[in-house]
Amino acid sequence: MKDDPRSAVSLLASAFCLALAAASAPAGAQGYAAKPVRWIVPFAPGGGVDFIARLIAPRLSEGLGQQIVIENRGGAGSAIGTELALRSAPDGYTLLQTSPSYVINPSLNPTKFDPLADYTPIVLIGKGPFVAVAHPSLPARDAKQLIALAKARPGQVAYGSSGQGTIVHLSTELFLHMAGIRLHHVPYKGGAPALVDVIAGHVQLVFSPPQTGLPHVQAGRVRAIGVTGASRLPTEPGIPALAEAVPGYEATNWHIVIGPKGMPRAIADRVGGEVRRVLAQKDIEGKLHASGVFIDGGAPEQVSELVRRDYAQWAKVIKQAGIKAE
Repeated sequence: MKDDPRSAVSLLASAFCLALAAASAPAGAQGYAAKPVRWIVPFAPGGGVDFIARLIAPRLSEGLGQQIVIENRGGAGSAIGTELALRSAPDGYTLLQTSPSYVINPSLNPTKFDPLADYTPIVLIGKGPFVAVAHPSLPARDAKQLIALAKARPGQVAYGSSGQGTIVHLSTELFLHMAGIRLHHVPYKGGAPALVDVIAGHVQLVFSPPQTGLPHVQAGRVRAIGVTGASRLPTEPGIPALAEAVPGYEATNWHIVIGPKGMPRAIADRVGGEVRRVLAQKDIEGKLHASGVFIDGGAPEQVSELVRRDYAQWAKVIKQAGIKAE
């Protein structure tokens, strides 16, 4: 049987396409991903970071063609999981999804990593503000009235937080410092019990994630004083930004993906591109918005700038307020 010339031409064309694809693939990314990718979440299951990781992972797995194995390594305010991830091989097979605790911890406790030098930036998933909510008995309906009340009664209004040195605590202290007022701090073991005590009237104020605080605002159990972002929430335009009363104030909770120092840029770009592809899907966007996270999809340079800025900001707040680790 003679060879079919059309088959030969087809084989040559296929080989040419494969060679072209290989040549166009970024150096260092060829062959990635060849095995499952470990995605470390430095918190216990069930929290906000874990929720986002488990929302993104199945779609990211489709894009990379490999399983994303989520590994919860909580403890020491996220330092345990962070140290594990950043001391792994920089080959793209161990990634870390983290939050502002990454830049806060080193100013509170000695860590085995340098948050500014020991990582490879990959992608900024998104950011979200907190909502300052107050018990209805508090005689302040907005930030200006809260400031006036606190100046008239220094230290007499109590605010709750999710714990000493957490992003909620520091966001509140930054506002108090910039507004020139004092409130009494009551730390809790998590944001949920702090919000419960505001609803019960045991403390008067707490900065709460939108997804947990706003349903109680809508039910009339608490009053929204303002949001901590630089501007109003697009989903809640009736709630003013605290920055309208205290110009320049901004505090956000963010979610980034990073890797160990030395990861090839081509691999970081591949992972970042696939994460952005997932974030662009409408159902993912809707679920993140509902959880108070507004998609950014920022490039590695934006991740680096965010890390540098917030590291400096929260270190300053910790020093000014004399905050110590529990």
